[in-house]
Amino acid sequence: MERDTSQGSSSGCADCRYTCHQECRSLIQLDCPWPDPCQGQLSPESTLLPPCSQNVTQTVEEEKPEPPTVQEIKQKIEKYNAKVTNCLLMKLNDDGTYTGFIKVHLKLRRPVTVPAGIRPQSIYDALKEVNLAEMTDKRTSFYLPLDAIKQLHISSTTTVSEVIQGLLKKFMVVDNPQKFALFKEMRKDGQVLVQKLPLTEYPLYLRLLAGPDTNVLSFVLKENETGEVEWDAFSIPELQNFLMILDKEEKEKIQQVQRKYEKFKQKLQQTLKEARGKPG
Repeated sequence: MERDTSQGSSSGCADCRYTCHQECRSLIQLDCPWPDPCQGQLSPESTLLPPCSQNVTQTVEEEKPEPPTVQEIKQKIEKYNAKVTNCLLMKLNDDGTYTGFIKVHLKLRRPVTVPAGIRPQSIYDALKEVNLAEMTDKRTSFYLPLDAIKQLHISSTTTVSEVIQGLLKKFMVVDNPQKFALFKEMRKDGQVLVQKLPLTEYPLYLRLLAGPDTNVLSFVLKENETGEVEWDAFSIPELQNFLMILDKEEKEKIQQVQRKYEKFKQKLQQTLKEARGKPG
């Protein structure tokens, strides 16, 4: 109910006896039980908020863009092919899918595991999809050339996950595909923006939207940095290589510190020698 006080007009709740200033009435919402305000008019004493004025949060689903039509895809492909200078064109199929080429830069800082003593893959192996990695249990590790580039012919239905698996297969890498991730690099206003792609993304569609210029958009295969290193996912040769690398880095750091303090020591000795040689 409402009543006059020495401090001014105030409002009170008949259920919980909560009282506040009249000017604060619209800022307060009580959780004491009362009938649904939208089912009828309430007396002023039943709540501090006017009827039907409770705050309601509604979840609004974000509208997903509709997939492009076949005609729109056809127009995009024609526009894309008009900019191609290396004959790596995109081709639209009768079922609405399309095929094309993407280039992937391999920027791997860690060694990869491959079968040991395996001959290079022949054209016959590629056509027959022979998996040479399954022909031996022997494994070895080595570093792939930094920033190596591999060209892939894929479909519009090829996902990021399939691209990663295809790259590993071409290099006969037997590591777990989850240890790798595909990134897209975009260049804009002199800045390079890097974004990790979800496994369900379609790289060829991104290539189609960006155009054939790899300076605008490029794909990069890197280690999948998840914050913590899952050592169980590495093979024994990999772990042995890590130990060798750590040992080498440790020795280099020790030598750097020793050289630093040896140089500092020589300067101090030279300064001390000069100071002693001066007449007192």
